[in-house]
Amino acid sequence: MPDRALPDALAEEVKRLGPADIMVGIPSFKNAATIGHVTRAAQAGLVQYFPDSKPVLVNADAGSPDGTGRVVIETQPPDYVERILLVRPRNRLQRMSLTYPEVDGVGGKGAALRTIFQIADQLGVEALVVVDSDLRSIVPEWIELLAGPILKGGFDYVTPLYQRYKYDGTITNTVTYPVTRALYGLRIRQPIGGDFGVSGDLVKHYLEQDDWTPDISKFGIDIWMTTKAITGGFAVSQTRLGAKIHDPKDPGADLGPMFSQVVATMLRLTVEHADTWMGVHGSHAVPTYGFERYADPPPLDVDVVRLLAAFTRGRVTNAEAWPLLFAPDRMTALDGLAKDAEAALDEITRSDTPSTAEDADFFFSDDLWARIIYDLALTARGSTMDMDRLIAALVPIYFARVASLVIEAKDMTTQQTESLVERQARAYEQAKPSFSERWAAGEGLKARRSPRKASKPKTTKASKSAKGSGKTAKAGKTTKSTAKRSSKAKSS
Repeated sequence: MPDRALPDALAEEVKRLGPADIMVGIPSFKNAATIGHVTRAAQAGLVQYFPDSKPVLVNADAGSPDGTGRVVIETQPPDYVERILLVRPRNRLQRMSLTYPEVDGVGGKGAALRTIFQIADQLGVEALVVVDSDLRSIVPEWIELLAGPILKGGFDYVTPLYQRYKYDGTITNTVTYPVTRALYGLRIRQPIGGDFGVSGDLVKHYLEQDDWTPDISKFGIDIWMTTKAITGGFAVSQTRLGAKIHDPKDPGADLGPMFSQVVATMLRLTVEHADTWMGVHGSHAVPTYGFERYADPPPLDVDVVRLLAAFTRGRVTNAEAWPLLFAPDRMTALDGLAKDAEAALDEITRSDTPSTAEDADFFFSDDLWARIIYDLALTARGSTMDMDRLIAALVPIYFARVASLVIEAKDMTTQQTESLVERQARAYEQAKPSFSERWAAGEGLKARRSPRKASKPKTTKASKSAKGSGKTAKAGKTTKSTAKRSSKAKSS
């Protein structure tokens, strides 16, 4: 378990800042081109909306060679912000930029956030707001929208509610949102959004956890934070931030490592918290803060050919692995999808039948994808297969699922595409009873025998089978009963 407290030298630097009421944390790596705007917006938000509080802004950087940390310190000082906003705050805004220490030799976003948590805990803040360093759409109001539910509404965890381009956020749309919703009963639309608010009590809870892994030190941090807030019984809400304009990524070209770290963390947490989700049935909305906003985020190009080609290659390279991970009827469906993908690629690339990738005849059903993820969760429960290998085997299938959604959404607007996301989430909920029954029966505690091998695979010690019910939400500070009822997953 990593140390809860900061290293001594860093703790001395933080001590000079004095106690604080509210803090904004900005993790970063090579974001010199964008972090200046993020810093200005955060400073303005603290001064404008919390003039009576003691504010601190902290940048936790990974040692960027482009001078990201220097940009934070040199960005217009707080007195400039005060002049343009015509606000005279009671306390001067303190700022700090540092190179965060790795956690057990591993650096990444999660390691940066752990340092931010430690600083917030030492300062004794009531509310911590964290925002991404590559944002182009952040405005000062975001700070109030993320901290307000904590300071005024008694909530502990505030997640973002964005308008994102229809092809952006594929890990969220296909995995983390529907799984979080189905397992824990809360419709948290952006459980790995990157911009969020955390109460001082929840910060302490995070630092007390003993299940930190290298994946959490990287991109697994967001789903870990959301899941720990839910399973810890903390009051959860979401806030409307409008469009998210940042540095989006093509899922086939850029998101492989992030997908692996997020899904591996999610699977470990599914095993760890089975006593919580086994008793949850259905789902309900969480309280939402802020005014409804409509915007058109900039488009994102997705290479469907790359995604389908990766899937067909993955079927060959995972010929031995997939039967160990997925039920036989899922294997039959995957074999059929691989043939469909090959036919689609042939149609796209043939010179005598010109067509675009989005016109390809390829469809991957919601139900099949949900049951594949549930199969994987059962396998992860007691598999002898290394988690990295297990997730690597899933990546080509994820690419196929994304390709299918891109093809289906080609003529839809961003708002219309949300119906596909909700349809996918309902498929997870509908498949959960079968998954729960298999879990209760102990499935997954022994590795599935591969039909291609005669030898018996090794088994692991059986862990305790899960039963139980949903957690009771922690009371908020000023709206105790309301926050509690809103955050509790419905059970029957």
